Amino acid sequence: MDTLNEVIDSVRIGRAEACRVKESGSWGMRFPAFADSGFHILLRGSAWLITATGRPRALKTGDVVLAPFGAEHGLSHEPCLLKDLPPAVMSEHPHGPGPADVEFLSGAYWLDHGQVHPCLGALPEVLVVSPDYERASRLWSLADLLGVAVSGTQPGSGVIRPALLDLLLTHVLRQWLEWNRAADRPEIGDPAISVALREIHTSPHKPWTVQQLGQTVGMSRTAFTKRFTALVGKPPMTYVTGWRLRYAARLLRETNAPLATIARQVGYSTEFAFGAAFRREYGIAPGRFRGLGSRQVRGAQGK
Repeated sequence: MDTLNEVIDSVRIGRAEACRVKESGSWGMRFPAFADSGFHILLRGSAWLITATGRPRALKTGDVVLAPFGAEHGLSHEPCLLKDLPPAVMSEHPHGPGPADVEFLSGAYWLDHGQVHPCLGALPEVLVVSPDYERASRLWSLADLLGVAVSGTQPGSGVIRPALLDLLLTHVLRQWLEWNRAADRPEIGDPAISVALREIHTSPHKPWTVQQLGQTVGMSRTAFTKRFTALVGKPPMTYVTGWRLRYAARLLRETNAPLATIARQVGYSTEFAFGAAFRREYGIAPGRFRGLGSRQVRGAQGK
């Protein structure tokens, strides 16, 4: 199982946004906590990363800051307290003529269901990657392309922006995990659980039970449940349901397939049963989910 691909698939359920920020002189901004994933790429100059815990961290050109599950953090021209920074606004920041002291891209995946993938949840609240651009030149090329795409002036920018963000996040996560092997999910190294996860992911339409999954990997129901829950963080059938509905959300966003067809693809015998499960998970009917933007979905969930 490619856990990194699964993480990217999970964030693709939502909407990708990015903007370019230019600042000079004294500046600072705080990014409030939110139930999504966000990042920044420092394109020019230097800055300080400010978090609620830990000391301010100096950033240099090319550094990437990733908030895997939307933890509160800030960026500033100098070390300071997080509470002293004004809230950031996710939009282009106007700047006068001439080069700015600092320039960076800020991006976010607005997750429609307000949940992050368990693998993202296992990462630090805020992490910094200082890529070796000589070895990973593609990452800097992606940053350049993304900088053009966020301007919105080129034809097709709205289409390519999510793809560029997907690629960028993939490269950043892969490099960070290469440097921090101990942070990887424990189930990756467990052959039995890895096989079970692969079966769930590739065949969500099958009528899975704990007994069947245990038999697939040659384990008793009790032993399988205990090991799966310990490594994945939730019982097998809870995971199966969550994966089916995440996959369904992707199909709703990315295809025009009828609801009945999607229901069968993710293991529900009827459209009614699928709709009921989807509403329990997302707080909104599948058809309405398909028609609403990610922020509208979060608003509907709050009603």
